[in-house]
Amino acid sequence: MAKHTILIIDDEEDFSYFVKLNLEKTKEFEVLTASDPENGINIAKTARPDLILLDIMMPKMGGDDVASYLLDDPKTKDIPIIFLTALVRKNEEQEGEGEIGGRTYISKPVTAAELISRIKMALIPGIW
Repeated sequence: MAKHTILIIDDEEDFSYFVKLNLEKTKEFEVLTASDPENGINIAKTARPDLILLDIMMPKMGGDDVASYLLDDPKTKDIPIIFLTALVRKNEEQEGEGEIGGRTYISKPVTAAELISRIKMALIPGIW
């Protein structure tokens, strides 16, 4: 079975490291990381990942700006994006999936099981 490529764009390098570790442990995912939004955009354009996990609050460029840029580029416009945020806490989330600007978000901290489940839902709609 082919692995899905996931790109994490998040300025918190420790968070990205542990997410990468947990996702790759499943042997279902290959994970690329970028701690800088501009580098993340470049990686997205060249690697064309199956899905992007995107932090909302980053220095230089916010996740919403990164998402808009990716949406406007023909090479990256169809790549699903899941926002990661510490702006909304778990206890503040509404029932079900949260959305920001029509995109799914996950509140930090997130468990590996929840993250994997949300990734699979985004990659294979209708299967879950």
